[in-house]
Amino acid sequence: MAKSTPIPGSTGEVLTCLPSPYLPHAATGLLYLPRMIAKCRYVQKHGAMPPSYRKNYGRGLDRFISMHLGVEPKQIEAAVHTSADDAELDQKLLALFPTDVRAAEWNRELVQKGMTKAGREFLVEALTNMGCADRGDEIISVPDLMDFDEGRIR
Repeated sequence: MAKSTPIPGSTGEVLTCLPSPYLPHAATGLLYLPRMIAKCRYVQKHGAMPPSYRKNYGRGLDRFISMHLGVEPKQIEAAVHTSADDAELDQKLLALFPTDVRAAEWNRELVQKGMTKAGREFLVEALTNMGCADRGDEIISVPDLMDFDEGRIR
């Protein structure tokens, strides 16, 4: 039997231009940070995220990584919006973030998002809404759900 795929439009507009949450940031080793940076750049270029992403912009995992680093999401956004290139952005972020970003701690926390009882319920509901309830044994975390929705997990 063929594996199910998301019902087109079930989650709203899908931005395949965003990187996987599993991609590490070169200067810090933090997973998800390149995705947050890409979202900030998208907002800078387009004025806002599409409605399907807007509710979590500056919230959700953006907020969790910011809390981990002891900064506000708006501070990361400002660094992105005022940097001419990746090198300047890395300098600004390294100055903004604590010296020890505790990458292993954050990365472990990120990859386990959705593995609690409440998290599993959220994932099952999201997959059901996407028409993919049969994928619950395979899509086991919130980052997996993002990659699945954006076509990186088939």
